Amino acid sequence: MKVGEREPSIRVLLAEDHALVRAGIRQLLSTAVGIEVVGEASNGFEAIAAAATLHPDVVVMDLSMPQLDGIAATRQIMAANPETRVLVLTSFSDKERIVDVFDAGAIGYLLKDADPEDLTKAVRAAFRGEMPLDPRAARSLLGARARGRSTANLTDRELEVLALVANGLPNKIIARRLEISEKTVKAHLTKVFQRIGVTDRTQAALWANQHGLGSAL
Repeated sequence: MKVGEREPSIRVLLAEDHALVRAGIRQLLSTAVGIEVVGEASNGFEAIAAAATLHPDVVVMDLSMPQLDGIAATRQIMAANPETRVLVLTSFSDKERIVDVFDAGAIGYLLKDADPEDLTKAVRAAFRGEMPLDPRAARSLLGARARGRSTANLTDRELEVLALVANGLPNKIIARRLEISEKTVKAHLTKVFQRIGVTDRTQAALWANQHGLGSAL
């Protein structure tokens, strides 16, 4: 990019069946720097068609929509264009639905009662290839993925911390993400190291990835 040129905007497609909610999301994202809403859809079939035509960078996807739900729409969009990032924005936080969403290819999961600023951050994070995930959804997802695997009796919070370590985040960022102190993060890590039988962060990250926790957040 030449000096003085502006970076291209993140092209976003909104898939939401409630017109009033969709208008609110559109207004929020349209006022954010570097984000452009290029299309809208009110059901899963419309979302698939719009994604094929508009080639958005990020699709903000509701789950409960008529004719075709967000999970099925996500699966078809990702099959047609794996480069598209699907960020789910929903009111559901049950673990079965969350697991299904990520199995379908979504990159992030945000709840509708999140702060407006969290949505714009999540869109940017999804565009960068990161995995924005509401902490409440993270607990459900980690619990579901841990089921049937050896997790050394780790608590939900310890699983959250371990997953973030596996994704390369330092203690300061982990503390900010989970809204706890760095001291508390260190305390959790000490217990995690003891329980899984490792001595450092690198070994812990390897263990987490082997047990399917590294891509959860």
